Amino acid sequence: QVHLVESGGGFVQPGGSLRLSCAASGTIISGSAMGWYRQAPGQRRAHVATIFSNGRTQYTDSVQGRFTVSRDNSKNIMTLQMQSLNPEDTAVYYCYVDLDHSYWGQGTRVTVSS
Repeated sequence: QVHLVESGGGFVQPGGSLRLSCAASGTIISGSAMGWYRQAPGQRRAHVATIFSNGRTQYTDSVQGRFTVSRDNSKNIMTLQMQSLNPEDTAVYYCYVDLDHSYWGQGTRVTVSS
């Protein structure tokens, strides 16, 4: 059974950084696209970043240049390095992997506030 677990969320002041991780079990991620979505309070879940099996990345405009998604296929882990965080980045962050269908983690909360 595929299982994704996010970690690394927390509280950070504006301008700070956080590193989120997504650990996958029950599957091999190397041939699959993976990525991150986030859901801010009162809003719909929205795409943040995707990393494809060939390493190509895709970001939503609001995080371009501030966030970096990467993957370590040998460890079955994906990370999201977030820099220059602002209050608009406050959300629950979810990782996913595209297999026969999309599998999702339970989310990790990121709060950016002074």
